[in-house]
Amino acid sequence: MTTIYPPSRRTILLGAVASASALAMPGLLRAQPRIVTLALYGPPAGPSVTLAHAVATDLFADIADAASMAAWRAPDELRAGLTSGSIQLSIVPVQAAANLYNRGFAIRLANVMTDGLLYVATGDDSIEGIADLKGRSVAVPFRGDTPEILFGQLLVHHGLSPETDLQITYAGSPIEAMQLLLAGRVEAALTAEPSTTAAVIAGRQAGKDIRRAIDLQAAWGEMTGAVPVLPQAGLAITGDFLSAHGDTVPALLAAIETATDEVLADPATAASHATEVLGMPAPLLAASIPHSNLVARPATEARADIERMLRTMTGADMAAINGHLPDDDFYL
Repeated sequence: MTTIYPPSRRTILLGAVASASALAMPGLLRAQPRIVTLALYGPPAGPSVTLAHAVATDLFADIADAASMAAWRAPDELRAGLTSGSIQLSIVPVQAAANLYNRGFAIRLANVMTDGLLYVATGDDSIEGIADLKGRSVAVPFRGDTPEILFGQLLVHHGLSPETDLQITYAGSPIEAMQLLLAGRVEAALTAEPSTTAAVIAGRQAGKDIRRAIDLQAAWGEMTGAVPVLPQAGLAITGDFLSAHGDTVPALLAAIETATDEVLADPATAASHATEVLGMPAPLLAASIPHSNLVARPATEARADIERMLRTMTGADMAAINGHLPDDDFYL
């Protein structure tokens, strides 16, 4: 007698995504060559742990002979790689991907891989919320990019001017912002995981009580009256990759979903897989995972949260995304 097992969740997902992709991308789903090396990129931040873990555990074996993961260190490096074609698959800040798309660059958002990982860290017990930053010195990374834009909107909402009510020191990265805080050069720092966790650990070792005083995801939810999530970054795919390997997208996203579940279930093992790629100690990465809000949400499902974030963070003129919300084709 033959036993018939019900289909697994992953099998159902693959079938559903494949069916949807067949309708959305009929021209891409013809026979395409197997990928020789699947080259993935991401920032030195929480979601990249997911990709590094997926590569280390061969979760992409069904679609590629080999897979690699590399970290970009700054948004300008990412943009240069995307526009030159040297980067075709990468975790990208959603605002940056929307801006590129609206300017005519062939890029699409496949999923959201974090619902926000920004915090204000400080050793000052009197800082509990955004309003408490008035008159304080704050380190802010990536001037003109997503963290600063989000932070600036929160300041304005609380009646604070970034130019006159705070003493802002711009840093080249969240790690640099954290270092300024630990050195006592600023009273608080806008940081992203895992640099926030690094500040907490390094502070403890130096006898300083550094803490996550402000959860920007919660502050954003309070400001917008919506769920406390910031769909900050996700996997973006360029048109060149879709033309060559569009039929692999369902399996690619299913593998990332599996990897996300495994990272959340066993942060220590996942961190050990990411330590070399991200250049950070495994214990630090493992400790940061619970604060990184890692997810694997299809972009179409996250669209309402994405559009709420983009509308609010870019202001009435939406200049940071070239004047308008991206249309349906942005969401893969």
